[in-house]
Amino acid sequence: MKIAMQDQLIAPFTFALARVLMSMLLMFLVAAIAGQLRFPSRHDWPLVLSIGLIQMGTFMALVNYALQFVPAGRSAILTYTTPIWVVPMAIVVFGEKVGRKKWFGFSLGVLGILVMFNPMSFDWSDPGVVKGNGILLGTAFLWAVLMIHIRGHEWQGTPLSLAPWQFLVASVVLLPLAYAFESDRQIIWSETTFWVLVYNGPLATAFCFWAMITVTRALPAINTSLGMLGVPVMGVVCAALVLDEPLSLENLAGLVLICGGLAALTLADAAPKIEDQEA
Repeated sequence: MKIAMQDQLIAPFTFALARVLMSMLLMFLVAAIAGQLRFPSRHDWPLVLSIGLIQMGTFMALVNYALQFVPAGRSAILTYTTPIWVVPMAIVVFGEKVGRKKWFGFSLGVLGILVMFNPMSFDWSDPGVVKGNGILLGTAFLWAVLMIHIRGHEWQGTPLSLAPWQFLVASVVLLPLAYAFESDRQIIWSETTFWVLVYNGPLATAFCFWAMITVTRALPAINTSLGMLGVPVMGVVCAALVLDEPLSLENLAGLVLICGGLAALTLADAAPKIEDQEA
């Protein structure tokens, strides 16, 4: 995504639209082959609309826009500050239990994000930088609200049967945005553009969005949000390896803290299973 934005290969809203259109066609095909292509029930339409509008439409458009101003590593960190919002929401809405080990893992993960974020490390006088960082924090909050909705919804369809329609809703949102703001910008076609679209369409959008929704539906919201902290770790490492973004002391310390938080979460989930086996 950062390669597409920094090289101005494709405008941000057009990029998001291309991703959802490719994903929509693929998921309609996969759902049909799996025998799950059906029109969503009235009960599931609120979920179809919220995922299509928030996660697939608004979320992708805003992240692409912010990537014009914010480095890829920092973008991954800010976008996945979701646990900060999800944990209190899940406790209040679902009454999810958070034991000491999970609180410890959560605290380490959030501390790691705060260390890597380090608001003193970027130029507050640059309006684009401030706007980009603010937008990414806002997307994290939107995703947290959506995770609570996915977890609390009583599903009638499956993630696969609903996915094509969610991508359709997202395309309806993104099409007027791309036309209104970017109709005068041309896509710069190259081998890089081709691979950026192939990766971000079928893999990073169609498969990953379906997988994320499936996981969010199956696991407690807190577990899902904490497990997602692995994404900024990969984001920072890949940004350093591929985009030559500096791997600062703050980033290294944050990586250690987040990995420690993930390990604590894994141990907290494994402990009851071990006790059951021993019993």
